[in-house]
Amino acid sequence: MGLIQWATSPLGQDVPIHIAWELIWVALIAGMLFLVVHAIYIRYFAKEKEFAVAEGGAAAQLPARIPRHSLAARLFHWIMAASMLTLLITAFLPKVGVQFDWVTYHWIAGTVLTISIIFHIIHATFYMDFWSIWPDRADLEDAQKRVQRFFGKPTGLPRKFAKYPLENKLYHSAIVVTGFSVMLTGIFMMWRVRTVFFPRNPYLFSDMTWGLMYVLHGLAGVSLITLVMVHVYFAVRPEKLPITASMIVGSMSREFYLKEHDPKRWVVETQRGMADGD
Repeated sequence: MGLIQWATSPLGQDVPIHIAWELIWVALIAGMLFLVVHAIYIRYFAKEKEFAVAEGGAAAQLPARIPRHSLAARLFHWIMAASMLTLLITAFLPKVGVQFDWVTYHWIAGTVLTISIIFHIIHATFYMDFWSIWPDRADLEDAQKRVQRFFGKPTGLPRKFAKYPLENKLYHSAIVVTGFSVMLTGIFMMWRVRTVFFPRNPYLFSDMTWGLMYVLHGLAGVSLITLVMVHVYFAVRPEKLPITASMIVGSMSREFYLKEHDPKRWVVETQRGMADGD
């Protein structure tokens, strides 16, 4: 099985036209394998989390509920989730035999996703802690300690997490790559269908460029199948439910915050206000 399907252009040139649709099943199987292997590892092999003891903290001064996600951030998340699921359903169900008039639904969902991503970039850049979702040196040092401890090598205990654990940050990075790939290629691909934004123009690019664009769009799309499966799996795991709930209600309990997070690496608003003398 090849990864790409090819065709001959009117000029006699071999050009890619899209991915091999068997990759849909590869993505589904990869997602299921990850879920099964991880669940077995957590159930039978994983050890209890241990963290380095953090220095002091004004736990008594913390509120009972720790704010984690603003209303704007939560709305973005659920709008993006709805549009992403719509895109995956309308893109791949017709390829596995479920036929319906999917094109209009697909480009509308893509438009919603694009607008939500643009909003999120502006919101995260100017109104949130932009760097909190990106891996930093402390994350990498603690990851190295966890790997060494996994293989039984002597090393110090890792620190508690910042606002976002390293796995969340790595997942976010993967979503950024795949999300931007489908978004940017999808915007150009809208010139090949009739929309309300601009007239249809299938001759905007050469056959080779269109083909490569469709391949990149498809590869990113099937990657998102696996990524969404992994995301949903972690969202419903019992130990992750407080984090999942915070994406609904906007906050988590003080007990979970102190158990999993380092108050020095994730300074909540009340602490920051007290430090400033407010």
